[in-house]
Amino acid sequence: MTSSPNLTFNDGNSIPQLGYGVWQVEDDVAEKVVRRAFDAGYRHIDTAKIYGNEAGVGRAIASSGLKTEEIFITTKLWNADQGYESTLAAFEESMNRLGLETLDLYLIHWMQPKQDKFVDTWKALIELQKRGRIKSIGVSNFSKEGLKRLIDETGVVPAIHQIELHPFFNQSELREFAAARGILTQAWSPLGQGGELLENATIAQIAAKHGATPAQVVIAWHLAIGNVVIPKSVTESRIQENFAALGVTLDEADIEAINGLDRGAEGRIGPDPAVSDFA
Repeated sequence: MTSSPNLTFNDGNSIPQLGYGVWQVEDDVAEKVVRRAFDAGYRHIDTAKIYGNEAGVGRAIASSGLKTEEIFITTKLWNADQGYESTLAAFEESMNRLGLETLDLYLIHWMQPKQDKFVDTWKALIELQKRGRIKSIGVSNFSKEGLKRLIDETGVVPAIHQIELHPFFNQSELREFAAARGILTQAWSPLGQGGELLENATIAQIAAKHGATPAQVVIAWHLAIGNVVIPKSVTESRIQENFAALGVTLDEADIEAINGLDRGAEGRIGPDPAVSDFA
């Protein structure tokens, strides 16, 4: 079976570059689809407290027959739990739901600039890492300014930054900023939303050239430019199809053509982390 390549964090740990995301997957469905993802070859699962399916992911891990060291699990701290002590408590609750003693990667889910607790929250993640409860720590949905504050005020650089990223919104500037500081970039909503990206003529032409599907081409683009990517599907055939993107190799012309689809801020689907605060 093909396996995902690993990328190395700035702390020396590594992460499978292709993972499986479970956003908008109900808890009772999560166990079944995560098991399907394991069967397809995925070993990296990305969840979050706010998704409401950590327990389902935990059941899938427990029933998979895989050793915990064979699996890479990410979960995320929700906005309402930010702050030093509340982060420590929320982490333990997530671990209980997942049924794990040690977590591979814990992320601050959103920066929440108006709440302005993210530095204290980051200090709690640093402490949990020191205690050996988390192997690697990172953030999701931060601005450049937020990343700078974390580093300047604690001296600890996030291992990874998970952000909205797809060919219509390729975040090249933020990716370059992170790379210059040794921070990996992870893409959420990697296939866009609503199907427009997968129906794009450029993507379709490249897919025909390689005998691949449009989704496989987009995933292969993420892998080629160095992103960690976590496509989500609850359909077994799509789960397998997405993982098979590992066998698609794009050439420089393909990558440049896909890079040219970027729409800048107009391509953004979700909220802007620099100004968004929500419970």
